[in-house]
Amino acid sequence: MNWLKKIFSKHTPQDDRDPSQSNAYDLIGGEKVIRAITKCFYQKMASSTETTTLLAIHRAPIAESEQKLFEFLSGWLGGPQLYQQKYGHPALRARHMHVDIDEAMRDQWLFCMKFAIEDNIKKPEHRATIFEAISTLADHIRNQ
Repeated sequence: MNWLKKIFSKHTPQDDRDPSQSNAYDLIGGEKVIRAITKCFYQKMASSTETTTLLAIHRAPIAESEQKLFEFLSGWLGGPQLYQQKYGHPALRARHMHVDIDEAMRDQWLFCMKFAIEDNIKKPEHRATIFEAISTLADHIRNQ
């Protein structure tokens, strides 16, 4: 989380939040915006011909994947650690090893995420910072 801490130095601790993390969660609009990002992400995935391979690896119902992404992003951006409370440490690379994730799959995922971020985060500097960080994360998950 150091990348976020450097960008978003204001801090507002809450009981269920890690006080060492930034408050990017708050700065972009909290739960409401993160829910909108995840909904937009999966709508883009379902409606784009460029992402059919990505969509095919997601188990139905897609609402479960959407909820998990919301929970992950909540904690990753400095908000409530919902994913960790339910499932433990995200260990994203390990949790995705059952799927072949190459550059093309990563790029499809980032295509949807970029759209969702641009559509739901108001400030350009926040969009750019978060997309850069999530791009690094997405590349780390590649296993092909």
